Amino acid sequence: MRQPGRAARLVAAHARDGSTCLWCGRPLDGRVTATTDHVIPKVKGGPSWLENEVAACRRCNGERGHRGAVDWLEECERRGWTPDVGRLARVLDDLEAAIADRGGQRRARPHLDAQRRRLAKRTDRAA
Repeated sequence: MRQPGRAARLVAAHARDGSTCLWCGRPLDGRVTATTDHVIPKVKGGPSWLENEVAACRRCNGERGHRGAVDWLEECERRGWTPDVGRLARVLDDLEAAIADRGGQRRARPHLDAQRRRLAKRTDRAA
């Protein structure tokens, strides 16, 4: 299955997720440039699939680098930003389903599983 190009994936992520940065909550309205951020970084095996990409501002995407999603989520909270935890959980679940459906992504699976467990633990602690 051929994936759309980067620009098309950014438009689709923007339409799917709304017009705010997943990590800091800033509106992606032209004054703040939107980028595609891989939830599971490419260096950790994350695919360039729409299910693994979210719209994020350039600042968050650049500062996050290759950090895990939950590590960056916690850093954003420490900075007083309002990351969208529910959206992150949904993206991780959608990526897991896409990998189960399409197969492959051997390198991404352990990192994805670890991120989902850590996010679930945070949710359990908050409840």
